[in-house]
Amino acid sequence: MSAPPPVPAGTIETLGNGDTARASLETLRSEIAKAVVGQDPAVTGLVVALLCRGHVLLEGVPGVAKTLLVRALAASLELDTKRVQFTPDLMPSDVTGSLVYDARTAEFSFQPGPVFTNLLLADEINRTPPKTQSSLLEAMEERQVTVDGTPRLLPDPFLVAATQNPVEYEGTYPLPEAQLDRFLLKLTVSLPSRDEEINVLTRHSDGFDPRDLKSAGIRPVAGTADLEAARDAVARTKVSPEITGYVVDICRATRESPSLSLGVSPRGATALLSTARAWAWLTGRDYVIPDDVKALALPTLRHRIQLRPEAEMEGVTPDSVITAVLAHVPVPR
Repeated sequence: MSAPPPVPAGTIETLGNGDTARASLETLRSEIAKAVVGQDPAVTGLVVALLCRGHVLLEGVPGVAKTLLVRALAASLELDTKRVQFTPDLMPSDVTGSLVYDARTAEFSFQPGPVFTNLLLADEINRTPPKTQSSLLEAMEERQVTVDGTPRLLPDPFLVAATQNPVEYEGTYPLPEAQLDRFLLKLTVSLPSRDEEINVLTRHSDGFDPRDLKSAGIRPVAGTADLEAARDAVARTKVSPEITGYVVDICRATRESPSLSLGVSPRGATALLSTARAWAWLTGRDYVIPDDVKALALPTLRHRIQLRPEAEMEGVTPDSVITAVLAHVPVPR
């Protein structure tokens, strides 16, 4: 499984006191579907990240609608959005902003970069050198940018949705481990099935233009108030001590795997618990069950572990290691 499964139909209910947070999030998914065929697991993963105040890394070969998926998400939200095309000559200040000298006032003033937004699309993030990739570290973790010793807070909500091509492709730079760990989820955007690809071609032959999402009928259906209400509800989702222990046991088991040189850190365990709570709430429950943990284990943990070279040569993958761990760790009753 490359990403969280899609939310089952009919499980989203409106909240009390007239709040329609969950209904808005279900509508958000249907709005994105107007532009993107299939990829329901990736759409669900983006919604989970919004609920958890996390960031998302979308990986897939060129041409599978990674950028279109994030643009459709942005068009469906009443949030400020910006896009940065990462290239080999991009500088850190092109992302964070810089001090600019004003000859009229003889003073330096700060010019904010595109990172000062609610939803930042970092397109092809691994086509820029690690120095520029790392310019996002403080923004992603601390929700602020420090320039010339002065910290500047970023807007809330703030989400980085980054796309990348597989690292074996020409002209790519692997993301630093520290930055990978800042992404809540790593979602694999797979090639469409035959029927889905026929649907894509049919839409294009009928006049669909991926550069003009308004013509596809996409409209903003959720905003800051919906996200805040949904996040409050997720925070009230109950987690039993047995579930907490189950998450810890899974993460500790990765540290003992002979195929790995680096297992999941406590930060990863915290992330898995958070995404499982969001998934439980999305599926209509106010408590977490083991299946919620299993559903989010792959996208939450796959980028937080490192294979030993000999295991990689034998064809072992991060997903296969995590799947084996899930099969062997006892499930609480």
